[in-house]
Amino acid sequence: MTSKNALISALFLVNGLAYGATESLMEGYRNDGAGPFSPGAGRSAWMQEHSFPGDVQTRNCARCHGADLTRPGRHVRTGKPIEPMALSVNPARLSDPGKAEKWFRRNCRWTLGRECTPQEKGDFIQFMISQ
Repeated sequence: MTSKNALISALFLVNGLAYGATESLMEGYRNDGAGPFSPGAGRSAWMQEHSFPGDVQTRNCARCHGADLTRPGRHVRTGKPIEPMALSVNPARLSDPGKAEKWFRRNCRWTLGRECTPQEKGDFIQFMISQ
């Protein structure tokens, strides 16, 4: 097998694993009563501003991850780079459901001041898939 064929095979494998994990997450959200999911609703929620007492700046998902999910983001407090969220650029983004849930929990609490609902998570994932 040539190196080009090996790379193509590896990409299909990663995409297949990511797709399966994403479908697993979405099925769990549907089992929790969520759906149908909307990339438009995900985009709106991604850009929605949230303010907190004592915090000078508002928060939204785009503040760290950016409005263009195909590009890297940067954490506003630490300055650490964040890999792109779009599955078209980063197919492994949601390949580990446990890790995805961990980051939803952290980021939703920081951005929204609460955990995301299954509907919101599914809408966010649909937005990531659409990019």
